[in-house]
Amino acid sequence: MKIYSKLAPSSGDSAVALGNFDGLHIGHQQVISRAVAEKEHGLIPTVFTFAANPLKDLGGNPGGELITQERKIALLEEMGVEQLYILSFSEIKDLSPEEFVSGVLEGICRAKRVCCGFNFTFGRGGHGNSTMLTELCEARGIAVSVIEAVLSGGETISSTRIRGLISSGAVDEAAKLLGRPYGYVTQVVHGRRLGRELGTPTLNQAISERLVLPRFGVYVSRVFLRGKEYIGVTNIGVKPTVGSPCALAETWMPEYTGPDFYGETVRVDLIKFLRPEICFSGLEELKTAILKDGEDAVHFFCESSKTES
Repeated sequence: MKIYSKLAPSSGDSAVALGNFDGLHIGHQQVISRAVAEKEHGLIPTVFTFAANPLKDLGGNPGGELITQERKIALLEEMGVEQLYILSFSEIKDLSPEEFVSGVLEGICRAKRVCCGFNFTFGRGGHGNSTMLTELCEARGIAVSVIEAVLSGGETISSTRIRGLISSGAVDEAAKLLGRPYGYVTQVVHGRRLGRELGTPTLNQAISERLVLPRFGVYVSRVFLRGKEYIGVTNIGVKPTVGSPCALAETWMPEYTGPDFYGETVRVDLIKFLRPEICFSGLEELKTAILKDGEDAVHFFCESSKTES
């Protein structure tokens, strides 16, 4: 996949999916899939998006991110996107709607089809909408596909809604709207090695401050490392029993035995909330709870595999 961080000419005629795509949730995926489908008509599947949420440049607070830029790029490539414009919002924020369509979509991207969501806005001050985009594009011979709202439970799927679910611990519900589990990919760091003393060694990982912070507590998780998947139990929080100066993620893999992974980058997906953080009376009570959490996680995956089969 070709990746442009500046406005550079497309290598050919393209079908462009437009949007912030901050969560890359299933609503966003429908917009992008519509552009990817144009490959069979000889157009380059292209996404035009931003490196950071435009609200930040406008002085707003969009909330925590649902996906890192690295993970977003990898998923877009998996979806079949062949060309990605991932720019600073400042590159285009002062263009009028007409200048954006003529100069960027027609001139730079060589767009023959443009795809966007029903609530898409563009141009200086956000004065353009999907109706204006359609009019401006069709006047230049560019076809437009506007994707209507994608609903779940009668409500529009949105990044704001998903952030709320994650913050409340409802990661299983968030996964349905994202089209994948919510998780993080980060380096394993040294901790106090208390888990090892308890017989439950953990992967200690700092969660980026840019990501949405899940509700503190214990989660069933799935761990991806060295090309394999493992059942995990992940505690996110401040470890009230032993204390921690900041929020961390600690993952124990009840069925794993082997070497440590210090310094390696590991992906952890949060699957289901098990329980809130608890301040136990001592380490023995803590150990008993961790072992019970491990049993619950293994049972959860066993029951899930039965349901899937």
